[in-house]
Amino acid sequence: MSAPQPINKTGMEPVAPGQMSRRRKAAMVVQLMIAEGRKLDLAALPEEVQISLTRELGALRLVDRATLSAVASEFADRIEGLGLAAPGGIDRALQALDGRISPATAARLRAEAGPPRGDDPWARLTALSCPALVPLMTSESAEIAAVALSKLPVAKAAELLGLLPSERARRITHAMSQTSAIAPDTVERIGAALAAEHCVEVPQAFTNPAPDRLGEILNSSGSATRDAVLGGLDDDDPDFAADVRRAIFTFADLPARLAATDAPTVLRRIEQPVLITALTAAQAEGGSLDAAATHLLDNISQRMAQGLRDEIAERGTVRRLEGETAMSEVVTAVRAAADAGEITLVTPQDDEEGVA
Repeated sequence: MSAPQPINKTGMEPVAPGQMSRRRKAAMVVQLMIAEGRKLDLAALPEEVQISLTRELGALRLVDRATLSAVASEFADRIEGLGLAAPGGIDRALQALDGRISPATAARLRAEAGPPRGDDPWARLTALSCPALVPLMTSESAEIAAVALSKLPVAKAAELLGLLPSERARRITHAMSQTSAIAPDTVERIGAALAAEHCVEVPQAFTNPAPDRLGEILNSSGSATRDAVLGGLDDDDPDFAADVRRAIFTFADLPARLAATDAPTVLRRIEQPVLITALTAAQAEGGSLDAAATHLLDNISQRMAQGLRDEIAERGTVRRLEGETAMSEVVTAVRAAADAGEITLVTPQDDEEGVA
């Protein structure tokens, strides 16, 4: 600590600013700005600087006008001499560079820098979902896991315990008996370490889940390719295959996914030759494709449906590839209508809930 500053016989700060430390001068300038009602963001300063500044303010008494004027003038001269103000700190630097560096680089720098100053690590940890907290509770020691469990809301802690293996849950709950004497600063250090380990956001290259991405690809693939891929997935990863099947939406899915009242809206988006080709090919294939064609024809006006049936009868044989392309265009029109908010598709989850 710096030695106490000398004062004169009047109890005021010494007149000569040259005898003062830079800390004392800074404290005078801060006190002057506070007295004038200025708002200062001192929380952005390092903690050691805040402590030192507070102690200097506490040591201030009376300051004569000449001394205050000299210190303020010196401060103003230094401010005027500044040519550049950098952001200060990695967090502010990243804010200044937002959109100018890649998201992956920004994420890496944030991970290296750790949480921002003033961040509450326990708030970030308790905001995680219970499934996301399971790795923390199983990989850390029972004592650390007990501290984490104690910091969670009661309902969330109970839900999390239910997700853990019974033996692990028993060890953690027993370790809670050893948390009574833990000091607050120790709990904070534990929270900071856990947040740094378990709350790091990994940049995602894809916004959509893998089943949805593959489902979109298979939607536009031929039926032979689609069936071969799904058959292979059933052997290699049945759970992933089931997710992909839920994401797939083909012509054969129209009866289950397209409400009867939405059929006229969708057909208005499809060019007549494409629709005739798709319906002709679907009826020729039979089975689920024929059922999809019937679903469309049965849910439009009788006059329009009869006109389409007449054109289908005149269309003749449709090549397989041409028919699949036309049916894909019908599905694309259905999805476009859903994306535009004109219709609402029934999801497989809705079907399962309705059956339950």
